Amino acid sequence: MKRIFSGAQPTGNFHIGNYLGALRNWVELQHEYESLFCIVNLHAITLPQDPKGLTAKTRDLARVYLAAGIDPKVSIVFVQSDVPEHAELAWILNCVTRISELERMTQFKEKAAKQREGVGAGILNYPVLMAADILLYQTDLVPVGHDQKQHLELTRDLAERFNRDYGETFRVPDPFIPKVGAKIQSLSEPTKKMSKSGNGVGSIFLLDDADTVRRKFKRAVTDSGTEIRFDEQRPAITTHARRRARARARDRAPHARRREVAARTRRRALPLRRRRSATYGRS
Repeated sequence: MKRIFSGAQPTGNFHIGNYLGALRNWVELQHEYESLFCIVNLHAITLPQDPKGLTAKTRDLARVYLAAGIDPKVSIVFVQSDVPEHAELAWILNCVTRISELERMTQFKEKAAKQREGVGAGILNYPVLMAADILLYQTDLVPVGHDQKQHLELTRDLAERFNRDYGETFRVPDPFIPKVGAKIQSLSEPTKKMSKSGNGVGSIFLLDDADTVRRKFKRAVTDSGTEIRFDEQRPAITTHARRRARARARDRAPHARRREVAARTRRRALPLRRRRSATYGRS
């Protein structure tokens, strides 16, 4: 069976774009592949973090994984910093990575353009740690969004270079990018990606209540015209159509199995809620 690996940072608030573009795909893929889903907390410290806050967010993200349908009986769910080999391999790969390759990464260029002297080395080396995450587990397939595709291409380059220079060591992974919903745009700025941070006006967070969700959709930016269709020249209506297409996509699993998974998720969530209530003194 082929192996997949993917992960998410325990920062900001998870939104519907994260669910439709990533988590939902993971839930489907875990029954087709040997699956490893990581909470990549080492990536989070490229920016200053409160240690206690990061620990709490790491636990919360684990709960989100389970609530979304990741089954720990089927998939491996773990925290990146618990496996020191991630950082160790990142250093080895740094030694075969060219500075010019890292400086070409879009995310680094965007941040460097705003404040070149203030950008930490972690931002520059972020893609190498991502490559280590993937290559460490001899991954076949990586579910990624469009914004991470460039990083995966670097991962493939590093694997091929290392194999060429030191002998066959790493499996060269392929990307999995869904045709619809891989990139969910902001409700307030349709040309920009929905964000986990900021004021949240353009994002539908997974923990938003029903009234907040309705209010955000009512305030969403739309295009002129009356026809509803996919049109790249009309980014707002196209964004809404893509969200709807992904939201209505049918689970390929039979109804009976979906009900069984939902029941198991509720049973798993109950002790988590009880432990969290005990920790924070809530009933």
